[in-house]
Amino acid sequence: MSTPSSTVAVEELPVETPNAAVARHGQGMNKAVRFTYLGLLVLALVAPLIGLYPVFVMKLLCFALFACAFNLLLGFTGLLSFGHAAFFGFAAYVTGWFVKAQGWTPELGVLAGVVSAALLGIVFGVVAIRRQGIYFAMITLALSQMVFFLCLQAPFTGGEDGLQGVPRGKLFGVLPLVDDRVMYYVVLAVFIACFLGILRIVTSPFGQVLKMIRENEPRAISLGYEVDRYKLLAFVLSASLAGLAGSLKTLVMKFATLSDVHWSMSGEVILMSLLGGVGTFFGPVLGAGIVIGLQNMLADKVGEWVTVIIGVIFVLCVLAFRKGIVGELMAWRERRNAKR
Repeated sequence: MSTPSSTVAVEELPVETPNAAVARHGQGMNKAVRFTYLGLLVLALVAPLIGLYPVFVMKLLCFALFACAFNLLLGFTGLLSFGHAAFFGFAAYVTGWFVKAQGWTPELGVLAGVVSAALLGIVFGVVAIRRQGIYFAMITLALSQMVFFLCLQAPFTGGEDGLQGVPRGKLFGVLPLVDDRVMYYVVLAVFIACFLGILRIVTSPFGQVLKMIRENEPRAISLGYEVDRYKLLAFVLSASLAGLAGSLKTLVMKFATLSDVHWSMSGEVILMSLLGGVGTFFGPVLGAGIVIGLQNMLADKVGEWVTVIIGVIFVLCVLAFRKGIVGELMAWRERRNAKR
């Protein structure tokens, strides 16, 4: 007896499995992320050509790199440091002093700043890495205050006046960094390279171990991983990138001051990361853009009250968007896809 054609048609219909649906939504999300990054890249490339002030955008990129460096430690390793201003500010001073007082080229000055931040990160890490939670945070804060006192008293830093009039020079003896547009594209290239580098680190096997340490450190230890070594390496990488951000900031702004190494700078980078979304790739960049943008727009209008306004925004964000702006958007998209 023949089977009805309608039954055969029903049986031959392709059925999408749950895994296939998840994969399809993931591919759609990846495409959206790629288009977003591509759009932002195009905007960054044409920013000086459409009237955006290059120095402001360069400052934003420097602090975005600083926030990404901090996020590598907090968001992907689970270590909360209250002393990251030490790496940012000390590297800024080192670069400024070598370029201004010793006549070094900008690339060598930046390299000296990064190396000094890395060495400082090793010292901080060796002392603090065996502690956890609030104890780790307080040790990094105490060490950072020691660096602040050193920068205040050391003769090469200029004390309360800081280092003023740091020349940009010529990169590799060819590119005149005194031109804001040339400097802008150099800073943009460095930021993109570092952003892609952080992305590669986090998605590598090393990055997966860092995530495991963040989620369940005892299990990582039970699997045979030398947790302290992974933490120390992550700490030094984060310190080096923070130092690179500080060195670039000195060349961009042509000065380094005590505010760069003050504990409030550590609080500022924490705010940027939490505001944008800890543990996300683009969150710290967005958070830095919001904070630096507000400071730039409101500083002349409300003066010191800008810190109060940013504080109120931070409190509202913590209460309403506990995962940060980017984190909440990602969670909302996942919930929407789960309902389909």
